[in-house]
Amino acid sequence: MSGRVQKTFVHRVGPTTFPLESFMSANEIDKPAVLAVLNSILEAELAGVVRYTHYSLMVYGYGRIPIVHWLRGQAEESLTHAQEAGELITALGGHPSLGIGKLLEGEKHDIGAILRESLQHERSALAHYAALLDLVEGRDIMLEEYARQMVAAESKHCSEVDKMLRAPGDLQPFNG
Repeated sequence: MSGRVQKTFVHRVGPTTFPLESFMSANEIDKPAVLAVLNSILEAELAGVVRYTHYSLMVYGYGRIPIVHWLRGQAEESLTHAQEAGELITALGGHPSLGIGKLLEGEKHDIGAILRESLQHERSALAHYAALLDLVEGRDIMLEEYARQMVAAESKHCSEVDKMLRAPGDLQPFNG
């Protein structure tokens, strides 16, 4: 054996030990593809900030206060999601995009139109996170867990908007 010293880091989980480096190096991720998807997520989430903020300014009528509150909460959450994606991009050695995703503007500002556009946006975001999960599943635990959490969160958002679009008492998912 040469004079070279090899370090092995061991992580303990209960009575079991295993080499820590086996987590990250067993199946390498396609870093350029992962960075591209993370940048598309960043751009989509930034578009969500603009979209939900705009919508919150365009709500009128008796139900304005709770609807504006919900829309502004969605804008804040989109900003948090954009920041999380950006942090992952820089952690991987990438450069966060300065772009912004597609902004849909239907020129109609009734609550139904706003919610239908919101559902489109949420479904699009869900597709981005599902694409990330496909790229990292079984290859990088941190990115896989992030992608899974975001798929769950965006699925929940889609479900919430779907329910808001239904007529009272309608149990069938919204088709639109």
